[in-house]
Amino acid sequence: MMQFARRLILGAVLAMTGLCAHAQLVVEITRGQENAVPIAIVPFGWESSGAAPFDVAGVVAADLQRSGRFAPLDRKDMIDRPTAGDQIRFQDWRYLKSDFIAVGKVTPEGTDRYTAQFELYNVLTGQRLTGQRLSSNAKGMRAMSHRIADIIFEQLTGIRGAFSTRIAFISAEGTPPQQRYKLIVADADGENPQIIANSTEPLMSPAWSPDGLSLAYVSFESKASAIYVQTLATGERRRVSARAGINGAPAWSPDGRTLALTLSRKDGDVDVYTLDLASQVLTRMTFDPGIDTEPQWSNDGRKLYFNSDRSGGPQIYEVDPAQPNRATRVTFEGSYNARPRISPDGKQMAVVYLDRGNYRIAVVDVATKSVRVLSQGRQDESPSFAPNGATLIYATQDKGRGVLATVSVDGRVQQTLAASSGDVREPVWGPFPDKKP
Repeated sequence: MMQFARRLILGAVLAMTGLCAHAQLVVEITRGQENAVPIAIVPFGWESSGAAPFDVAGVVAADLQRSGRFAPLDRKDMIDRPTAGDQIRFQDWRYLKSDFIAVGKVTPEGTDRYTAQFELYNVLTGQRLTGQRLSSNAKGMRAMSHRIADIIFEQLTGIRGAFSTRIAFISAEGTPPQQRYKLIVADADGENPQIIANSTEPLMSPAWSPDGLSLAYVSFESKASAIYVQTLATGERRRVSARAGINGAPAWSPDGRTLALTLSRKDGDVDVYTLDLASQVLTRMTFDPGIDTEPQWSNDGRKLYFNSDRSGGPQIYEVDPAQPNRATRVTFEGSYNARPRISPDGKQMAVVYLDRGNYRIAVVDVATKSVRVLSQGRQDESPSFAPNGATLIYATQDKGRGVLATVSVDGRVQQTLAASSGDVREPVWGPFPDKKP
């Protein structure tokens, strides 16, 4: 029980070493889809004098390649640089074996304003599949590029692109006992890292609000655990739980009004509670003498999933918040299932699963309870679904360093995101930018 508690409640505090405040995550595709679709993302034209302010096509191509589903043509192999559909000689691109081609141009529209116009074509048929005109200031051109990649990805796969989303994760600088912990938010490709919280005491368990405007997290800055909610745009934060004992594992309800969290009683019992953020009303959800922790809401808010050792080893259970203390076991395959996270469509649950002596990321079919192991590490932790449900991000080890990794839900595409120095831990993928609770 002590080992279980240490791993689930305090494990993220351990094995952390430094990360430069401005270091970016470096993406390495370790395994892509064998039949990745060949596509040409032609450098966008610049409709003005001087150098273009941003390489839009470069970001689009990198996004699509990073998905593992596409194989963008190398620019040095391009025999032409069309910027509009009527300039494309499709026979040339068929010769280069590209299935699709995207062309476009960037035009200045006044002071610090730019418009990007792009078109996507089927090379074999010459059919125009989509095209849009987007605008941005200079600072927002990377985000605009991600949006173009999202449009192309959805057009060709039928799955909404998640390149415009963000991730949050924990890092720490220095070596024990002199460490500085950071909560960082970055673009999904690891670019544009921003420090949200900074402390000489551990930070852990970040959780996105449903609208993506706030993060809940645990801080030990007062020498004891407390849960804070921080608004990203303003930096304003408030302490919402600092009760005696453990305050851990915050999880937002789908409507953004309630946090599920883990608290310990005076007798040391660890249970799941819900906290109404407006009224501060606390409701106990579990009553077993075992360790109940790491809650996660179902997408409709009618269930709370959590892990518990009440059966002798960590397994996933569910409880109806309207009927506390009536928990039902969910996982039965394997001796260790922890850290439940529900897919956006509610059909799968990601867990940390003990696989032949290794802690790995697996998905459990909610209907059939069947288990499929996705990752291949020895100490994989903290799974989190992308908002389109196509990919999971998690924490793992690479040559003794803590890194982040992603794996597609079919296991065919894998990549790592390592900081330029030090370790990173506890990733959580944010919602779509336009999601409303």
